[in-house]
Order: sequence, then structure tokens, then C-alpha cells
Amino acid sequence: MELDRLDIKILTALQRDATPPVAELAETVGLSTNACWRRIKRLEELGVIRARVALLDPQKLGLGVTVFVAVRTNEHNDAWLQQFADAVNSIPEVVEFYRMSGDVDYLLKLQVADIADYDRVYKQLIKKVRLTNVSSTFAMEQIKYTTAVPVRLPG
Repeated sequence: MELDRLDIKILTALQRDATPPVAELAETVGLSTNACWRRIKRLEELGVIRARVALLDPQKLGLGVTVFVAVRTNEHNDAWLQQFADAVNSIPEVVEFYRMSGDVDYLLKLQVADIADYDRVYKQLIKKVRLTNVSSTFAMEQIKYTTAVPVRLPG
């Protein structure tokens, strides 16, 4: 997919703040309102823009503890993976979920209130699926956080 300089400007601006009206965004990137709107629609249709959402502060919602959960398993079949994925997807505290290469098979990122809240989520997960080896790591401090994806012209 080819993105040009104006697409990059639009994407960069929308990643900073998706709330301004199209007319304001158009002025920022140097396009007419209609041309800007058409580009945004094309980027949405192509799936480059997946959604426009509000980013919430977990700390202010009482979910200030970030936990990374590494799962290693001896189960490597479709049925187990589907059961595991269904279980993980049913738990709202799991905010990210990855299948990994290397020593860890799956990595989960959770936002919870405290260690007791994590324990509750852990017990909820192990009721739903058999796990072999689970290791949890609690983040002490968030040094960098962004939802922005680096966008640039090829080359």
C-alpha cells in the first residue's frame, strides 16, 4: 500500500488527536475539507485507520497496576489455542494478548487494581483453561507509553 506525504500528515495528526473536525484537520495538513475527508475514508476502508477511540487513564480508573503474564505450554494444538484464546478474550483486564516466538508461548498484558485483583483474574483464567507454566511480572514504573504507530514514507 502506498501512502503519500499527505496521508502521513493526516495519520500523524489523527494519532495525536482524533477529535478535531475534518475542516480543522484539513487546514492543518494543507488540503480542502472534501479532499481530506476522502483520504480519511480511504484510509479507513483500507484498514490503516482501524478505529478512533478515547484513551483512558488506568490510574484514574483504579487500575494502576500493569502485569505482564508469560505463559509456556506443552499444548500446541488448535483446540487448546481456541479454548485459551476464548478464555483470555473473556477477561476485560487482559488488554493485550500475543502468541510469541522463543521461550514464552503467549504474553498477556493486564491492567488491574492491585495484586489481589490480579490473583482474582488469574484464578478466573485457570478455571477456564489448563495452563502449564505461568510467570507474572509487575511493572514498577511506566517509562514510555504511546499508541502512536511510527508512520513515514518508504525509503
